[in-house]
Amino acid sequence: MEKGFRFIDLFAGIGGMRIAFEKAGGKCVFSSEWNKFSQQTYEANFGEVPDGDITKIETKDIPTHDILVGGFPCQPFSIAGVSSKNSLGRKHGFEDETQGTLFFDIVRIIRDKKPKAFLLENVKNLKSHDKGKTFKVIMKKLQEDLGYDVHVKIVDASSVVPQHRERIFIVGFKKPMDFKFPKMIDKRPTLANILQKKVDEKYTLKDGTWNSLQRHKEKHKAKGNGFGFNLVTNTKEISKTLSARYYKDGAEILIAQKRKNPRKLTPRECASLMGFPKSFKIEVSDNQAYRQFGNAVVVPVVKEIAKSIVKTMHQNKVRKTILDYA
Repeated sequence: MEKGFRFIDLFAGIGGMRIAFEKAGGKCVFSSEWNKFSQQTYEANFGEVPDGDITKIETKDIPTHDILVGGFPCQPFSIAGVSSKNSLGRKHGFEDETQGTLFFDIVRIIRDKKPKAFLLENVKNLKSHDKGKTFKVIMKKLQEDLGYDVHVKIVDASSVVPQHRERIFIVGFKKPMDFKFPKMIDKRPTLANILQKKVDEKYTLKDGTWNSLQRHKEKHKAKGNGFGFNLVTNTKEISKTLSARYYKDGAEILIAQKRKNPRKLTPRECASLMGFPKSFKIEVSDNQAYRQFGNAVVVPVVKEIAKSIVKTMHQNKVRKTILDYA
């Protein structure tokens, strides 16, 4: 496939997928994102406001495209999301009417628009959710019902960003393809690469928050649990996974400081932790920025996968042309 392919960006968030696919030579012809704060960040960086709720958008209103990309909502399938919903007595997975069923909107669009390929992203737990039943439904829909050639891999982003972050990527082609997921070049990133030298005091934890986190950790430690904060004392290491709850207290990634309480990462450091370019604009509140980057994709990982998808499609086109002339 030649450069200049068209793609659509579903559940677009703040546009991590879009950055990756544009770098692979694509043109975004449609985007959808319902969260108004994510729409603000998207508009600030791409000059357009994504369409809203995908369930209310008819496929006839979506332009023809070569590749569909989407990181459909992961909360119904994530370990944290399932635990939270269980504790509140709410449904999860496909039984979550508000988020779990959004996968079927992807199915609807693929069925009607028949893109040459798609890339879907979700949490690692999607594969094991509900004893594997959820993933079976997804694969049956994509392979048997839609007839796509599907490839799946769980990728840890720690080779390209200083963060342990495992996500599942599902690549599909309308025709059988000899596709292989790219091998990520290990750049040996460390937190020291992304930390800012001068950081506003507002990111240092207040005594109340810091004391509360320590009490919480001791309480769980006494019960034999590993819950609690994660304090980074060696910046030559990588961090734990940045989540959308980071805005609450920063517990999963706290940076130790000399002679004072630890601090949270700044939104700009979170952007770097997710592989967003330095030019990426952050024009929302810190709390919204934390949510947005915690929900985002790691841009360099998606960029490599996008390049492999495009390369595979191009090779197939060249091979087909040669066969036509044979």
